[in-house]
Amino acid sequence: MATETFKYDNTIVRDFGLATMFWGVVGMLVGFYAALELFLPELNLGIPYITFGRIRPLHTNAVIFAFVGNGIFMGVYYSLQRLCKARMFSDLLSRIHFWGWQAIIVAATFTLTTGITSSREYAELEWPIDIAIAVIWVIFGWNMFGTIIKRRERHMYVAIWFYIATFITVALLHVVNSFELPVSFWKSYPLYAGVQDALVQWWYGHNAVAFFLTTPYLGLMYYFVPKAANRPIFSYRLSIVHFWALIFIYIWAGPHHLLYTALPDWVQSLGTAFSIMLLAPSWGGMLNGLLTLRGAWDKVRDDPVLKFLVVAITAYGMATFEGPALAIKSVNAISHYTDWTIAHVHVGALGWNGFLTFGMLYWLIPRLYNTKLYSRKLAEYHFWIGFMGILVYALPLYFGGIMQSLMWKQFTPEGFLLYPNFLETVIQIIPMYIIRACGGLLYFTGILMAGYNLMRTIRQGELVREEQAEAAVSEHKVEKYKKLMFKHRILERKPIVFLVLVTIAVAIGGVVEFLPTFLVKSNVPTISNVKPYTPLELEGRDIYVAEGCYNCHSQMIRPFRSETERYGEYSKAGEFVYDHPFQWGSKRTGPDLHRVGGKYPDAWHYNHMIEPKMMSPGSIMPPYPWLTEDQIDTGGTAAKIRAMRTLGVPYAEGFEEQALIDLQSQAEQITANLTESGITVDPQSKLVALIAYLQRLGTDIRMESEGRSMVEESR
Repeated sequence: MATETFKYDNTIVRDFGLATMFWGVVGMLVGFYAALELFLPELNLGIPYITFGRIRPLHTNAVIFAFVGNGIFMGVYYSLQRLCKARMFSDLLSRIHFWGWQAIIVAATFTLTTGITSSREYAELEWPIDIAIAVIWVIFGWNMFGTIIKRRERHMYVAIWFYIATFITVALLHVVNSFELPVSFWKSYPLYAGVQDALVQWWYGHNAVAFFLTTPYLGLMYYFVPKAANRPIFSYRLSIVHFWALIFIYIWAGPHHLLYTALPDWVQSLGTAFSIMLLAPSWGGMLNGLLTLRGAWDKVRDDPVLKFLVVAITAYGMATFEGPALAIKSVNAISHYTDWTIAHVHVGALGWNGFLTFGMLYWLIPRLYNTKLYSRKLAEYHFWIGFMGILVYALPLYFGGIMQSLMWKQFTPEGFLLYPNFLETVIQIIPMYIIRACGGLLYFTGILMAGYNLMRTIRQGELVREEQAEAAVSEHKVEKYKKLMFKHRILERKPIVFLVLVTIAVAIGGVVEFLPTFLVKSNVPTISNVKPYTPLELEGRDIYVAEGCYNCHSQMIRPFRSETERYGEYSKAGEFVYDHPFQWGSKRTGPDLHRVGGKYPDAWHYNHMIEPKMMSPGSIMPPYPWLTEDQIDTGGTAAKIRAMRTLGVPYAEGFEEQALIDLQSQAEQITANLTESGITVDPQSKLVALIAYLQRLGTDIRMESEGRSMVEESR
């Protein structure tokens, strides 16, 4: 049979590999600093750009989209060319993709540290960057599908299935979750509000984990594990079942992040059911990866690359066992809002994504530079230090999370909360935060060792920019397979049909969950007493978002006796209809704030923001002195009112012309209250607006026990 020669593009693989190493160091360093701030809040140094509320989303974005994202593209660009026996469709598209992605990461760094955020977890970036992400992602898909279509190998290997599912699903998730109305160049409000916004956000948030941190890495696992072990994948049949079951079931699981909240019960139940079912395909993939190494365990003992890959797959299995367990309501009642969830996430991020990435780097870099790894011993040290780092990081958080949750729920024999002060429970777990930071330092040390080892490897070799390859002109041979395999083999030769079927599989879950919630009014009942925010409260809410307060405080009181005793009446769906975006939070480092309005005088809030430990001895909240100096930009208030009206908030026509007068009046009232307490502050300061917002929270509804009548819900 006639053959032809061609060349693989290794330069783009090298570029993404170097970016992976660089952003890995940056992302983990920011994470380590954030971990220190949890027990040493003084480390923010009075600088707004490095407070925990701002650098926590910077850390998550840097690790997910910079470190892991570049790792994905490194592995895909290397493996796709060889699986398709074709050079990438366009070198130009490859370069645009690389530099565009790095520009997005840099833009994210500047915007998140300056308080420009949408506050939606894993999707905090504002609308201009969202558009840039969509454009670059389409360029990546264009390049990928162009390569698949011109491939010389007719059969699409299982890794390519996962790459296709990743591309189409991430595009779908990003677009649907990013529907927002711009107010200015760096400010927007999401189209959804309250319950609907929470549902869409965690449909995106959970599936960002599923289809950015999981499916592409499963594709990479299916390629690099057999390559590193020099063995075929354990079961082709299992890979078919694993793929289709996983992408269909995963998309339904998002609501398990919102159990016991104001989300309709039927949506919560769907999320729980599909999360539990998710265990089967997840473990099918794990077993397929581990069993590929059957008979090669002697090699695992000697090869640091295989050590990293084995622990990565095992961490994936543990995380995907724990995820369905946490979706069971009785377990979620203990885990949610605690550090248990943080430990769970980091087992996946550090073990699954981190170790698989290091395994790929140690395997790829020597081959790209036609040399040997500089030091296998140093790679071994990295493995053990990193492995110990994961354990030291996660175990204290599991212990601390469970302990704190049980403290929240504990009552005295007389029926009173044993720990009525939330801060009492925080102080008890500070030692766990210290140990956790030590684990982070170990893991970060391992990354520095990897960087040194790989850079020395690069220096001793020479990049093979274009690797020559040879393939048959046409490979249309059809082998004999059993019925299921044969039919799927045919499907694997039709990438566009494959793409359409994947799209249908992943879209079904979202459609079934969204449409009733958006179209059936009884799913989000309204409450007549709930009114829109005043202009000053709206500005204060934007400050709350910009400072990242949602990273430490929830605004969702669940219907548990322990929570209603501590915070007040449980939260209702109708209370959030004007919240663009919702602020329910996902972690309580501080107490819930949904009923904080009117609980303390204005002076208490002022002093608490300036010097938290003065009002709450032992507090780990950082001070915010700049809020007294920075002023509200009232030039954008009218535009915000108009945007909210467009989104359905019932501000009267022309209200924006009155808005500044109302804002000034309310600000002067708060300033007068502060003056009576001996505090002088500019009425235009951001802190005055933040106080106005905090004093509003939960005041639309008051229980009879508090001396006010219950409101009636209109359904």
